[in-house]
Amino acid sequence: MIHSLVCPETVSRVSSVLNRNSRQFGKKYLFDQDEETCWNSDQGPCQWVTLEFPQRICVSQLQIQFQGGFSSRRARLEGSQGSEALHNIVDFYPEDNNSLQTFSVPAAEVDRLKVTFEDTTDFFGRVVIYHLRVLGEKKV
Repeated sequence: MIHSLVCPETVSRVSSVLNRNSRQFGKKYLFDQDEETCWNSDQGPCQWVTLEFPQRICVSQLQIQFQGGFSSRRARLEGSQGSEALHNIVDFYPEDNNSLQTFSVPAAEVDRLKVTFEDTTDFFGRVVIYHLRVLGEKKV
């Protein structure tokens, strides 16, 4: 059964936050399911989000909702188990719009993920994300 894998014990990190204003644009807003909040990165050539799960997972889908004009034309999902180096799982190509986009992921068992947003549509390299969901199964 496929379900959301991000839980309160999942540790997340982001490349940057607009004006370092975590109260208004912080990483916690990626997962709060609120249509009014978002993570807003600061400017830069490459933005990213990392997730460390409390247990091994098998990821099968990634869902992302960008703000149009602040998305990424090319993105990369990497993963690893334990202290292994990250390895590429899949490259994907989001559209520059406001809809929730779903990307299929080749089944990968990991406990750490990194989503890297390259070639952003914003001239300054900012990314705005309202929802980030990792779907799949928890491993025992």
